[in-house]
Amino acid sequence: MLFKDLDIIKPILNALDKQGYKKPTPIQEKSIPSILDWRDVLGAAQTWTGKTAAFAIPILQLLSREKELSNFSRAIKCLILTPTRELAIQIEDNIKQYWAELWLRHLVIFGWVNQSSQVRKLKSGVDILVATPWRLIDLMWQWYVDLKKVEIFTLDEADRMLDMWFINDVKKVQKKLPTKRQTLFFSATMPKEISWLADSMLNNPVKIEITPVSSTADTVKQSVFFVSKWNKKNLLAEILVDESITSMLVFTRTKRGADTVVKDLEKVWVVAQAIHWNKSQNARQRALNNFKSWETRVLVATDIAARWIDIDSLMYMVNYDISNEPETYVHRIGRTWRAWKNWIAYSFCMQEEVEYLLDVQKMLGKKIPVVTDHPFAIEVDESIKAPKKQQRGWRRSSNFWSKRPSNDNGKRNVRRKKNKR
Repeated sequence: MLFKDLDIIKPILNALDKQGYKKPTPIQEKSIPSILDWRDVLGAAQTWTGKTAAFAIPILQLLSREKELSNFSRAIKCLILTPTRELAIQIEDNIKQYWAELWLRHLVIFGWVNQSSQVRKLKSGVDILVATPWRLIDLMWQWYVDLKKVEIFTLDEADRMLDMWFINDVKKVQKKLPTKRQTLFFSATMPKEISWLADSMLNNPVKIEITPVSSTADTVKQSVFFVSKWNKKNLLAEILVDESITSMLVFTRTKRGADTVVKDLEKVWVVAQAIHWNKSQNARQRALNNFKSWETRVLVATDIAARWIDIDSLMYMVNYDISNEPETYVHRIGRTWRAWKNWIAYSFCMQEEVEYLLDVQKMLGKKIPVVTDHPFAIEVDESIKAPKKQQRGWRRSSNFWSKRPSNDNGKRNVRRKKNKR
């Protein structure tokens, strides 16, 4: 099937043709007709499978039809809510690609920048508003944003909204929207909390699921290396001795871990940069641009920060830390997924992470091949489970949990009485 078979208007087809897009992805093929019929849509698909175009193209077409009506006004007709600034900017960039001949006004708003320019554009009239939750709510409280005439509401990356504690903000925005509207709901995974939110927002939706969250692309070559915690940095340096590896994306569990990996790589003369939420927006964008332009060989990222990374030239990915959530493994693999090429994904696993690896393999329904011929290989016992960490300040008794005050060393904080003499 081609885009022209989806009943898309000529201006958008011309824009798609200029971008070299002829054939829609599965999520686009199934979503576009339903959205054009004004149906609510619940879409589940991995990141970078074309979700943005799946809702942006039909939204532009629907609004362009309304523009032809004499009663068309400059009130906000479409709201697209997304968790991060980078995703918001990326969505607006995609809209620009398809919008050239339609003359619809669009605006992206996000926090941590001066709001004056955003307010000025809002006052002049906006058809499509792309926003992050906090800045949107802030401008709503200041009466600069009115959502009473929104006809299409799109929630993108809903599961990341949950991870970043934005669900309550989404509910606040929902209360300000008209009850009669079209709602488009897209998420890479569907945990219970997201399913409940979707049920409360959607009206008889068309459910579209592309690439189940429990599967990864067959074109990804996956391998696991059993290695001790202290030799992970040495193993990574050993792999990077191969000069044919010109770019690599490395995932760590924490922001501090990402910075540590960068420092370790710099010691062996590997150009690397970290990208996480403790970095400023300019620093994150600079790191990404350097990586895309081949100035930086290794980009080290945390999961949330990497959600918006789109790098066509990427070929190698490393799970430096295996996540305790198996779905996260699939997201990481998705960073390197391209249907027409073969990609390589390595996972470093120490004894304490074996339980997480088993969860991943159970979800995938297959065993990931183990690489044993490397200089830092260790033997692991798959029957040993990772110890459960107790919350500091709580002590287990035989029949109940009882709270005990604790100091920084985890010991009881006992006030010592001064000896009276």
